[in-house]
Amino acid sequence: MRQINLTEGNITGNLLLFALPMMAGNILQQCYNIADTLIVGRYLGANALAAVGSSYTLMTFLTSILLGMCMGSGAVFSICFGQQNEKRLKESMLHSFCLIAGTALILNLLVYGALSVILRFLRVPTEVCADMRAYLQVIFAGITATFLYNYFAALLRAVGNSVVPLIFLGVSAVTNIILDLFFILILNLGVEGAALATVIAQYLSGAGLMLYTLINFPQWRLRRQELHFRRAAFREIAGISFLTCAQQSIMNFGILMVQGLVNSFGTVIMAAFAAAVKIDSFAYMPVQDFGNAFSTFIAQNYGAGESERIRKGVRSAVLTSFGFCIAVSALVFCFAPRLMGIFVRSEETQIIAAGVEYLRIEGAFYFGIGLLFLLYGYYRAVKMPGMSVILTVISLGTRVVLAYVLSAIPAVGVKGIWAAVPIGWALADVTGAVYYRKMQKKRQTLKNR
Repeated sequence: MRQINLTEGNITGNLLLFALPMMAGNILQQCYNIADTLIVGRYLGANALAAVGSSYTLMTFLTSILLGMCMGSGAVFSICFGQQNEKRLKESMLHSFCLIAGTALILNLLVYGALSVILRFLRVPTEVCADMRAYLQVIFAGITATFLYNYFAALLRAVGNSVVPLIFLGVSAVTNIILDLFFILILNLGVEGAALATVIAQYLSGAGLMLYTLINFPQWRLRRQELHFRRAAFREIAGISFLTCAQQSIMNFGILMVQGLVNSFGTVIMAAFAAAVKIDSFAYMPVQDFGNAFSTFIAQNYGAGESERIRKGVRSAVLTSFGFCIAVSALVFCFAPRLMGIFVRSEETQIIAAGVEYLRIEGAFYFGIGLLFLLYGYYRAVKMPGMSVILTVISLGTRVVLAYVLSAIPAVGVKGIWAAVPIGWALADVTGAVYYRKMQKKRQTLKNR
């Protein structure tokens, strides 16, 4: 498969060419849970929909821990590629794999041991609890597969190959949908069947991508003499990986806290939020992946010392992301009822109305999250993941605090939860952009001396 070197050629064209497979791939990854949600909502009812939807929020948080570490490692891989330093790349691969594999194992043991505590923390209603427990007991088995896929996808994308991860996800997503229908409609396995379909599909993509990489990139296979620990390499990988993990985890932990608040409003709001979040994820997923592609662009050019190309890339990425977000916001606002109808039966009018309200309040401001993803990607790529953590704390901290405060006002209620989202985005955007401008002015001053 063709690899794209982002340190040369047309900036916007190459960035989009690299980003498009990532966008398509992440949308397919969302299909794992989307398929569960759609089929469960249509054939198993509102309680099962609420259970699977709330599980999605939890699994997104757990996945974000591993995804964040893989993204951080991917930034180091990209810098090594930009420097054309094969030895350093292989060292980073070894230390990163051991670190993230160990984290995945510990995470798996913890979630199985603390399942009852997790359900209490999420304030899951009694009528939903049994289905959610059954779903989670199966879905947790896919955590290792999630690690394998995201690790090898990060490695391939770091060297400019975003197509192969997309192909494996495509096959996996189709498999997931077929197994969903088979397990739920034919074998009547209920929510456990939906979870089992997802886990099987996840292992297909994770193990498959690992084998592809090892077979087609023999230069990355480690020889026995290369299997040694280097403290400096481990420190670099761990520093960026854990901070990126913290950024991703804080972001999704904040959403998890909001999920607990949503659950307290009952099954109708819970089911509406479950469906609306899926639509929301699809709507802004492309700009999230564009931000990740932008991060690879910045990291490769940072490693190659191409500061002027980085500056031009920032301008191009902001304009591209803004234009896309405006178009998507308009579509979501206009077609919100029809989009909710994809997941919810037409007679469930209260659920549809609540979901439409969420989409029209939050979805009008997608340009806020689009800029935030670019800021995350930039600071991660220039080895400043701590700044991404700060922006996440501002965004999610604002969202959580305002959600609890505003929803407690009788006249505002659940609308306060929805409105808190774009306010948090805006505050983080302003902070990140102001800091970026200060950095640029400081560099220009030093250059002129």
